[in-house]
Amino acid sequence: MLQQTTVAAVKPYFHRWMERFPTVRHLAEASEEEVLHLWQGLGYYSRARNLHAAAKAVVERHEGVVPHSRAELRALPGVGDYTAGAVSAFAFDAVETVIDANIARVLARLNNWQNPIDDAAGKAFLEKAAHALLPAKGGRLHTSALMELGALVCTARNPDCDGCPVRLECRAENPEALPVKRARPQVELVTESRACIFEKGKLWLEPSHGPRWKGMWLLPPSEGDGKLLHTEIYPITRYRVTMSVHAGKRTGNQIKGFSLTELPPMPSPHRRAVAALIRNGHIG
Repeated sequence: MLQQTTVAAVKPYFHRWMERFPTVRHLAEASEEEVLHLWQGLGYYSRARNLHAAAKAVVERHEGVVPHSRAELRALPGVGDYTAGAVSAFAFDAVETVIDANIARVLARLNNWQNPIDDAAGKAFLEKAAHALLPAKGGRLHTSALMELGALVCTARNPDCDGCPVRLECRAENPEALPVKRARPQVELVTESRACIFEKGKLWLEPSHGPRWKGMWLLPPSEGDGKLLHTEIYPITRYRVTMSVHAGKRTGNQIKGFSLTELPPMPSPHRRAVAALIRNGHIG
């Protein structure tokens, strides 16, 4: 949940999630629709589907017990090297390299690494530098210490170099200039039209055809020839999307009607648009 999402945003979702899925088996036995519904609003829905698939794999391959080793964790669906290392270190106190944004910044500054950290050479450098710092035992405390050092002392802006416990070992000549990253691709502007179809007391939606928002329901596409009811602007990856919602009528067999009190899982931009349409009296 914390991938690409702040702690403050995650907390209420985490508590609701754990109340509904207190064990791996509870999650494995749930339907994808329920999983996506609880995740609704966090975005990046592939994370929820991967977590669901990983829970099923833990039940099938490991009798419902989360494996300890990094290699076994890495073999679970949707679990990358960072997640495997973090779970291994924090849950099982294993001595593993774990590199998040805070730790990467600390390593780049300690070694005065002047090249990008997000290309192949940079990633190899970070792994080697992190490995060189590993203790003989106590992976949980070691990883926590590095993360906290980056979060509280070796911050992106105005680092507290005078109060840093490793200031004598740090080789950074200009800490605030590090780490270096590759230039980001330019944001592309995209427009799309969607239809608001409210008939027989139901809002008519269509299932996402994927791969984006797989398992979610969307406002159906529109030719944009109906009355403009709402405009929703949202970012997704390197795009900035302007979604115009127009009044529409029901056609075709791909759409399904839902009561406003029992809407299915919807991605945040579409859910916000529906809320605005209700608020402005266009539906309901």
